[in-house]
Amino acid sequence: MCKPGVLNRRLVGRVISRLEDKGLKLVGLKLMQISPELAAKHYAEHESKSFYNDLISYITSGPVVAMVWQGDDCVNLVRKVVGSTKASDAQPGTIRGDFCSHTNHNIIHASDSDESAEREINLFFKNEELIDWQDESSRWF
Repeated sequence: MCKPGVLNRRLVGRVISRLEDKGLKLVGLKLMQISPELAAKHYAEHESKSFYNDLISYITSGPVVAMVWQGDDCVNLVRKVVGSTKASDAQPGTIRGDFCSHTNHNIIHASDSDESAEREINLFFKNEELIDWQDESSRWF
């Protein structure tokens, strides 16, 4: 998910390009405003942490671009392209390493497991909003 900072900085296309360049297939894309209730469901595992309210405030501060990607070992590949959650640990060449300077305003969310990805996809997308199209270029990756 591209968070509000990505939209404000006009970086959505560059983020999508990075994931496409890796050979991943985009099957769901939605511009949306996340409600506080949906944000609470999304970040439920962080509810007891000190940064929880900041997470909710940031993710609801503007529109986001929710995305669903497919590919072999997709979660791990996306996390490598995205980079470390902590801005100061994110390596140059990763999305966070190149575009994020403050962990509190992390510009992108990436699921941390297949189980989390499934739960998060179900929060943000209906089945009919996902299109599993035939990727003719997939034989090259």
